Amino acid sequence: MQKRRFTALIAGLAASAALGFSMPATAQQYKDEYKLSTVLGEAFPWGWGAKRWADLVAEKTEGRIKIKVYPGTSLVSGDQTKEFTALRQGIIDMAVGSTINWSPQVKELNLFALPFLMPDHKAIDALTQGRVGTKMFEILADRDVVPLAWGENGFREVSNSKKPIRTPEDLKGMKMRVVGSPLFLATFNALGANPTQMSWADAQPAMATGAVDGQENPLAVFNAAKLHTVGQKNLTLWGYVADPLIFVVNKNVWNSWSEADRKAVSEAAQQAAKEEIARARAGISAGDDALLKEIEANGVAVVRLSDAERSAFRTATAGVYKEWAEKIGGDLVKQAEEDIAKR
Repeated sequence: MQKRRFTALIAGLAASAALGFSMPATAQQYKDEYKLSTVLGEAFPWGWGAKRWADLVAEKTEGRIKIKVYPGTSLVSGDQTKEFTALRQGIIDMAVGSTINWSPQVKELNLFALPFLMPDHKAIDALTQGRVGTKMFEILADRDVVPLAWGENGFREVSNSKKPIRTPEDLKGMKMRVVGSPLFLATFNALGANPTQMSWADAQPAMATGAVDGQENPLAVFNAAKLHTVGQKNLTLWGYVADPLIFVVNKNVWNSWSEADRKAVSEAAQQAAKEEIARARAGISAGDDALLKEIEANGVAVVRLSDAERSAFRTATAGVYKEWAEKIGGDLVKQAEEDIAKR
């Protein structure tokens, strides 16, 4: 039922986006190339998903829509937090963007970064494919973009070069690279760490030189970026937040396409997103831990927290959760909690 409602939402948003522009799409000139922004390249599930979307669009539109992927958020000089603004302004035509990076402009997207809200992949799906995902797409549709599908970067695990992390006390004073989000700063400050905002482009050199001690990212990112080669020898699986991705198109660009091509782009986004999620989750489950084994084979000590150990981190960040739940919107957070409980 939820999936049918979500599919209906996509169709409704697409129809709504088409309203209000005067020139028929068939009379408008298509661009020679459309610019698609993403943070990570093809070696990562995120970047792979962006390229897969571009390829599927070219195939389904018989080459009428040609897309070039720009990784490293190079269209905004690597500043991930400026991507959504550039998308709204038309500097960027399309994006596979992170809810984290867009949360400074869209406060509701901070929901996914509430510490320890989502305990597992079923919880992520309960949100993105249910009422919360529908609401998020409605909010985005009011901000000059057309959201088409949910992807996934993954649960963000914490690593460092100093020592194993099993308790909040282990993080005290540790210099941690975090993304440019006030909520992430608040979370790590609550844990006693010394968080430093830094773009992904600057993060690896900072780890290599010891300017920061640690970072937090999904396992697929940790492995593909070879973070074990820049001192990240301790990795703790705490799953404190997950990072959904969103496949979107600038509204003016969307309105310039024919109805048939809009349908093709939407279908391509949904197919690419489904395949990207499968890649993001591969090798990190109890039944398939190939990725974790590869990480351990590279000399990384992996800490798997007990329920009691994980609960200590949840308790330490409870104040942050409460404060930010109010900022995000109590009704939306309550809805998310209810849907997770029913998963």
